[in-house]
Formats: sequence, structure tokens, C-alpha cells
Amino acid sequence: MRALKSSVMALAMMTSISAAGAVESSDPIKLTLHDWSGQLINTKIMGSILKEAGYNVEYVQADYIAQFAGLKNGDLHLAMEIWETTGREAMDEATATGKVVTIGETGLMAIEEWWYPSYMKERCPGLPNWEALKECAEEFATTETAPLGRYVGAPVTWGGFDDERVEALELDFEVVHAGTDAALFAELESAYQRKAPIILWVYVPHWAPTKYEGEFVEFPPYSPECYSDPSVGVNPNMAYDCGKPRGPIWKAAWSGLKEKWPGAYKIIDAYRVSNDEMSAMVGQADLEKVDIDKVVSGWMDANKDRWSGWIKK
Repeated sequence: MRALKSSVMALAMMTSISAAGAVESSDPIKLTLHDWSGQLINTKIMGSILKEAGYNVEYVQADYIAQFAGLKNGDLHLAMEIWETTGREAMDEATATGKVVTIGETGLMAIEEWWYPSYMKERCPGLPNWEALKECAEEFATTETAPLGRYVGAPVTWGGFDDERVEALELDFEVVHAGTDAALFAELESAYQRKAPIILWVYVPHWAPTKYEGEFVEFPPYSPECYSDPSVGVNPNMAYDCGKPRGPIWKAAWSGLKEKWPGAYKIIDAYRVSNDEMSAMVGQADLEKVDIDKVVSGWMDANKDRWSGWIKK
């Protein structure tokens, strides 16, 4: 029996050594962490898969937009969530230098826009058309902002041009930025329970549009020219007079990653998750208060055949 146990242990050690020996460098691949649950989950799943393949992984806390400076100079190696909705300009600028590359889509499709609970439609019946906000801004006012409506924006570091949008579309709203992702949705929970006025930044994939009944505001359609050329759009004198873009969530990396860790690059390229998967996991973390590392390990256990296939490619 002892001989059998010894053989099993020896085989496990050989397998581990073989996996570690297969990697091209033992230097840590540095993945960026931000301040919202979905990004933390997405990044730690990717990190867990890379560890299973034998790679050394390090997580680094980084600002969403400022992280591109670290990706350019190779101090950071992989960012798992660059949203088409808010990060496209920064990503395009970084990839144009040749020092940053995209490694395809994550499989997630993003929406980030102004959102209101359905009960607010009774107070502002022209919604979801954005022009209704011109007539009923006061319905969204609070004691602190009256007579202006109050729009609860995301943390400033997320970008999104909401302040510019309010000015360009001549909306009588004050933008109040939440300090954190958690604070943003705590505002929604508090208002929803009291049927209090609120309009705020909500994004998909996320649990909020499933838990709460509501709608996204329909702004004039986004175009790149709307952001760059003031003459384009409903206000001929100002840019950002349209909604936010929608589209994929991308993986971005230091351009040297492919040469230094080619096996890891292939795994990262193969990686895909869906909106439904991510929304469910974010719900576990935010609503059920499951530790993010436990959420990640649960996904890893349930999807072993899937991520093992990405490692073998």
C-alpha cells in the first residue's frame, strides 16, 4: 500500500515538474486587477488556468485606463477586460504604438449606459427616449441637486464621458460619481427599495438588469465621429452628444508576451466565457456574498474539460 502511495506521489511530482518544465519562462505573468467583481473573476479564472498550465502568475492592482502605461513598457502583461464601451480609445492609442496588442475577445458583450427603474417611467412617461429627460429632469432630483436631476455615474477612473454628454445634450442633470462599483449598486438597491428617484450607470454583463425591472435610456446612436467631431450629432457645437458604444470586451497584452510565453499566449487567445456565465458569477459574489476565489474555483471545477482543452491547443 505504501509502495502504491509512493508511486502516486512520484507520478504527481513528475506531472507537476513536467508542466513547469514546459513553460518558456518562470518569470511571473502579471495580470491586472481592477475594482469590479466581474473583472476580478475573469482575471482570476485566467490566472488559475495559466497556473494549471505551469505558469507563474502575479496579480497587480491597476487603474483601468492608466494600466496601458504599464502594458506598454512591459511592467504589466495582461489586462482581461477592455470594454468596447469605455476603453476603446485608450486601447487603440496603445495598440497604435506597437507595444500593446489585443488577444481577441473574451466572449463577453458589453453594454454600459444610463439606466432607470421601471417605476420612474410613470414620472417621466417619454422614456426610454433621451429627450424625455429634458422635460422631467426634476423628477430625478434629490435634496442635494434640486432643481437639477441627479445621475449616479460610475467611478471616475472608468471614463465614459457622462459629464461631457450632459453638457452636449443640454440635460439639466448633475453627474455624481460613485466612489466604487459596490457603492454604485448600493445606491440602486437603496433607491429601489424606497421607490426613490434614481438614474444611474448600469452595465452588462451584470446581475442588476435581471434583479431589478428597468430600462436603458435610448440616446442618439453612437458613432466614432460623435466623440471626435463636434459637427456630427444633434449638437453641432459639441462632441459626445450621443450614447455610449456597445460591443465586445477585449483581452489586451504587452506585445512581448507572445514571444516570451508563447504557450500562455495560445491559452489566453482560446479563452472565452459568456455573458450568462459572468452575470451568474457576479451575482454569486455580490448578492450571495460568496468569496471571489471560491466563485473562481467553482467555475474551474465545473469546466475542467473546457479549460483543459485550451491548455492542450
